[in-house]
Amino acid sequence: MIKYFLIPIVFVLIFVFGVSFYFQIDDLSSCNDTPVTSGNCQAVDVIVAISGGDTAARANTAVELYKNGWAKTLVFSGAAQDKSGPSNAAAMKTIAVAAGVPEASILLDEDSATTKQNAENTMRIFTKNKIKSIILVTSGYHQRRASLEFNKHTEGITIINHPTPNDVDWSFWWWVSPRGWWLATNEFAKIFVFYVQGIWS
Repeated sequence: MIKYFLIPIVFVLIFVFGVSFYFQIDDLSSCNDTPVTSGNCQAVDVIVAISGGDTAARANTAVELYKNGWAKTLVFSGAAQDKSGPSNAAAMKTIAVAAGVPEASILLDEDSATTKQNAENTMRIFTKNKIKSIILVTSGYHQRRASLEFNKHTEGITIINHPTPNDVDWSFWWWVSPRGWWLATNEFAKIFVFYVQGIWS
């Protein structure tokens, strides 16, 4: 009887940890806080933070990476959420400047409303500024899909993934809240669509 009770619990635990591992790609997980001069933990050309969800957390993570020497330039990407106020990219810039980042070290894409557009529009920035390597910052649940879109639409760019460690929408305990399950389900659906579109394109 106990065995039949434990089986679904084990299945749920495996699923939860599998989802967390799949979504939250972190290429800096084995690195120290600051970059080194060789190997897989070297500095990059720019740090890119894309808006959506906990935009402030994404901006703050990018700023922390900047201050730790991972890049000399920040790129913030995201249109205005309500279309009437300042863009999300501009809001992230405000956070960065308040934290001491010089305005001259910040580039903006204020037109992107989707993850695909984040990739396509920042690619124009990369080309114009001869950028070849980036650290891509977003929320943990969004990192996998963002990585897929950027790898598809930013040809010739080395992409290092690094999700926000602190996010109001996503944490180790995402599975105990309805919103966590909604985010996970929504991301799986969008990743499925991404692959289906790839097959038929």
